[in-house]
Amino acid sequence: MEEMTSKERILAAVTGKQTDRVPWSPFLAYYWQYIPKEEQQKGEIAYMQKLGADPLLRGSCVLFSAKQKNVEHTSKRDGNKQYDSYITPVGTITEVRTYSAQADTWFLTGHPVSEEEDFKVLQYINENTVISENTEPFDRAYAAMGQSAVSSPNIGLSSKTAFQALVERWCGTEALTYALYDFPETVEECLAVMQAKDRETVKITLNSSAEIINFFEDSSTTNISPAMFEKYTLPQINEWADMLHSAGKLLMHHACGHLKDLMPLIASSKIDILESVSPPPTGNIEIAEALAALPQRIALIGGIEPTFFENSTHGELEEYVQTLLETAKGRRFVLANSDSCPPGVTYDKFLTVTKTVRNFR
Repeated sequence: MEEMTSKERILAAVTGKQTDRVPWSPFLAYYWQYIPKEEQQKGEIAYMQKLGADPLLRGSCVLFSAKQKNVEHTSKRDGNKQYDSYITPVGTITEVRTYSAQADTWFLTGHPVSEEEDFKVLQYINENTVISENTEPFDRAYAAMGQSAVSSPNIGLSSKTAFQALVERWCGTEALTYALYDFPETVEECLAVMQAKDRETVKITLNSSAEIINFFEDSSTTNISPAMFEKYTLPQINEWADMLHSAGKLLMHHACGHLKDLMPLIASSKIDILESVSPPPTGNIEIAEALAALPQRIALIGGIEPTFFENSTHGELEEYVQTLLETAKGRRFVLANSDSCPPGVTYDKFLTVTKTVRNFR
């Protein structure tokens, strides 16, 4: 078989067509900012090509702009704390972020929504958010990439389902769970407004040149129960899939956590690709288990557990990757380090994976 381009290889793999070899598409989150600046200036695609990998840019951008009307935003910093407030005619909500020098990251340490009145403020903010199409910059940049890469923009106002946005950003698991018991109608009314705004972002995406559309759901039973996923998350995912399929596009579900107890529901969903699946300790499901649970129509991306990637010897890594490739043989599969890459992973570790993939038959 003739050698395929990276774009051809990735698209063939996730749609069940024959490939010249398994695509190897590393996920460089948390790693990229630590490589030399001169490499960063050349761009992520050039760096992956240097590694001998197949560039898949997950969540490369959004194809819309969102502006809030009648909402004042203020930001105040006090030491390592930052307070961001959203001031509206119906009330104010404030989120708190704390800076960690060790991680060079601002962590969300105070969710802004917990009381019933807070949900009414969040609903007002969403009702007064105006979403506009902005696909041209992506289409121009993607055309310039040619056959070198697959670039996958995000959908959803928060690049995830509305319920997961409540879980991760606005409420947190504990406050959201109490709210669903104490005033479910208020929560669900807010959720419906958020979902309507998300739907607008999907409609815009249908007009783009992207073949694969991503959402960073971060699915995991560490922060959501299967019952919650089934009631609040799955219907929105399936709605998105139906809309995208009508335009000939694929839906990629980024799920980077504990998936074992969600797998029956994910397997029943209408997604096309499950991305960033990781074995323990990052996740809680082995790749063989995930493949056994998923129908043939759903492709899987992932497999290399991040801490193992960092701490293994080259011999251990080669054996590990060889086993993954054998396990996934005949399935829709793209090899990747799952979800993120520790900064301590050395350059030659990537080359070991590349060599193993290219020698696999």
